[in-house]
Amino acid sequence: MRRLLFILSAFAVMATACQTKAPSVKEADTRSPQEILFEDGNYAMFIHFGLYSKLEGVWKGKIYYGNAEWIMNHGQAGIPMEEYMAEAATFNPSGFDADKIVKLAKDAGMRYIVITAKHHEGFAMFDTAVSDFDIVDATPLKRDLMAELADACHREGLGIGFYYSQFQDWTEPGGGRGPQNDASGREVSFEEYFRKKCVPQVEELTTKYGDIQLIWFDTPGEMPAKYSEELVALVRKNQPNALVSSRVGNGLGDYATLNDMEVPVRNRDGRWEGIDVTQVGWGFSKYDNEWKSPEFIVRTLVSTIARGGTWMLNVGPDSKGNVSEMAAAPLRKAGEWVHRHPEAVYAAGPSPWGHALPWGDAVTQDDKIELVVFDWPSDGVLWVPGLKTGVKSVRLDGKRLKVSSENGWLKIGLPAARPEPLASVIELTLDGPVEIDGTMAADPVMETVVPVEFASTDGCVVERTGWTEKFGEWITRWVAGGFGEGSSLTWSVAFKDPGVYNVDLEYLGAERLEWNMLLDGEEALIDMHKNTSAFAWYRLGWVTIDSPGVHTFTLSLSDGDASSAKVASMRLTPVGL
Repeated sequence: MRRLLFILSAFAVMATACQTKAPSVKEADTRSPQEILFEDGNYAMFIHFGLYSKLEGVWKGKIYYGNAEWIMNHGQAGIPMEEYMAEAATFNPSGFDADKIVKLAKDAGMRYIVITAKHHEGFAMFDTAVSDFDIVDATPLKRDLMAELADACHREGLGIGFYYSQFQDWTEPGGGRGPQNDASGREVSFEEYFRKKCVPQVEELTTKYGDIQLIWFDTPGEMPAKYSEELVALVRKNQPNALVSSRVGNGLGDYATLNDMEVPVRNRDGRWEGIDVTQVGWGFSKYDNEWKSPEFIVRTLVSTIARGGTWMLNVGPDSKGNVSEMAAAPLRKAGEWVHRHPEAVYAAGPSPWGHALPWGDAVTQDDKIELVVFDWPSDGVLWVPGLKTGVKSVRLDGKRLKVSSENGWLKIGLPAARPEPLASVIELTLDGPVEIDGTMAADPVMETVVPVEFASTDGCVVERTGWTEKFGEWITRWVAGGFGEGSSLTWSVAFKDPGVYNVDLEYLGAERLEWNMLLDGEEALIDMHKNTSAFAWYRLGWVTIDSPGVHTFTLSLSDGDASSAKVASMRLTPVGL
């Protein structure tokens, strides 16, 4: 989609300039620097840092698991406002080093930084004239950390953006989810809060720190559209090229931000970003040791780009202002990979398949497809389904690989040893416009997971759902439900050769559910399991694929509590007989 937008903008420029000279591709790119950073940079650092960082997920000796930045909220510790605000008097994050953070972002391969200027707690991490509840007036540090980070980003060529919670403010009268009366007992409206605090602080953020990449608004809550519209207009006035996140609310914004920790399984059109964390939560928690590995970072970055988006990964400095080495080391290690393979990240277009492949994923660069192999095939052969365009060359680390075709599948001979531990990039140079049959295909060697998003429905429904494992740790899935008499799901899957495959089903349900699976319309599998209330894999059994080509798998529920049944995916694994 981003390449289509680029081409359309180029045609528009050519139409207005045809009486002089045809512009070059470079001249035709009329995007702002901010748009280029977002659309071509594809990778950014998010920083959650605020007064909550001082507590590090602990209040009065009790650990609160999950989002440490929500610790004041009644959903976590429920800290009284006066007690929470008093913590500012001893908040002294003197270890915060903007130059060090910028270096970490550059080492990681990130192209811009977005930091929380004010989170839901209402505490400003910049020098604001609107309130004394800020890092300069209320703490012994007395430094404007937003100014320091903005200056460091400008010096080093990174973009800088500011997160601002425009609706929620738990310590300011009139703010969303905050006190509704001031100290005198007078009731304060949201309108008054919006005029006296929100608008002036956004004015400060968009005028005091030079050119900025974006304003990342968050949680619009019940804000009427007029407030969202006014904030967008304010940003446009002061920073005409800055982007505005969709979380400004009411259908506005320059790009869509997906649910926290969400990576779509299908390509998604338009300008959008995914966001994730290096711990479980966004703010630092001293007892959260579930750090993200370099492998997770590379895989999620590539998968997000391959679906058509950009990715922003969060770090949360601790109470002293330092980024934990447990977060920094994986970022640097993954960054080494990014710097070795810029073609897989920067200005990379989405996968022409429209979805991941069993062994990895793919992105595009002009007349090339970059195959990013996460799981190295055990037999030294990479099978690529559905590519109809001819291939001029196939290279790994600049060296040509042997390539042939079988039953319409591309066969690439690989070195026996995996070249890289994180992911290897194989470059396909095409001899024409890319043409792909994007039908889901079962790899002949490794397991293939086929989500329900790729199934057609008859009498049931596939819908998006989400839940949290820990507080704030979101899981987003597409699941099939609403099963009833005669309802079914049907997957179409391409196979290279005949063979025997094991079929597993990922689902949840109450008590026991009996499933019936048809293969090409004929009864193939009937199975019943005792189920759990959480998604788990259950083995249905073996099926025989008798010919190459596309085969259908039709699933129906024949017994059990249909209202409890939710199906997420089918998995096909070659038995190797």
